[in-house]
Amino acid sequence: MKHEELVRLNKFISHNSRFSRREADKLIEEGKVEIGNKVITDLSTKVAEDAIVKVNGRTVKVDKSRPSTVIVYNKQKGEIVSKKDPQGRTTIYDTLPSKYSHFLPIGRLDYASEGVLLLTDDVDIANELMHSNLERIYKIKIAGEITPAMETAMQNGITLDDATAGAHKYSEITSMDFAPFNGYQIQKNGKAFSTLKVSISEGKNRELRRFFGYFNAPVTDLKRIDFGGITLNNLPSGKTRFLERKEYQNLRAFIKDMKKEFLSENGKSY
Repeated sequence: MKHEELVRLNKFISHNSRFSRREADKLIEEGKVEIGNKVITDLSTKVAEDAIVKVNGRTVKVDKSRPSTVIVYNKQKGEIVSKKDPQGRTTIYDTLPSKYSHFLPIGRLDYASEGVLLLTDDVDIANELMHSNLERIYKIKIAGEITPAMETAMQNGITLDDATAGAHKYSEITSMDFAPFNGYQIQKNGKAFSTLKVSISEGKNRELRRFFGYFNAPVTDLKRIDFGGITLNNLPSGKTRFLERKEYQNLRAFIKDMKKEFLSENGKSY
């Protein structure tokens, strides 16, 4: 027997209206949300995805316009972003609910990294976003100091003939071009370790580990906190959430612009 999927009421409202989850919580607390003409004030209430919910007396219209589904997963350290691992290590699919077993990851985070990972049931969206220039923001910790040479490379980019430091030992990629970072913020610069927040627009294989590895400053902690404006938004480690309506709209607009640019560059009208 198939069980009907239930979602938190605040997620249902934020996903199908202009309200954020925090705003939805406030509306629930204020007694402005009804299910079946019954006022709901319990923030832990869950509803079916096709539930009839009213906010301020108006029925929330369920958004059925999405051609696909994208979810956010807060990847944990010690998980492989792969269906299976020959070494028998834990994969994200060991943690994800089975209903997402067919979802594709949009890009990768390595075994020791954590944070924002997007997954989708649409292969075209996966490919388009994986190779896009959407901004990725990371919080990282490196061994040793942040040097002037590192800052110059972050500001201007760098080409490395030998980019194997920080790479996986089985990687066949030996050289790499690094574009200038979108930006960076040094949070601590110390002799033992340093922490900083960086923004890049590429998703190359172990890009940040290779970059700082070249300067003999191995990355000891790496967490992606933002992908194209999509954040964890207090999502616990190892958990998932649906995108909110505005996040879907922004992604759809970005993909549309990507297709428009591609067609324009190839001499086709859009």
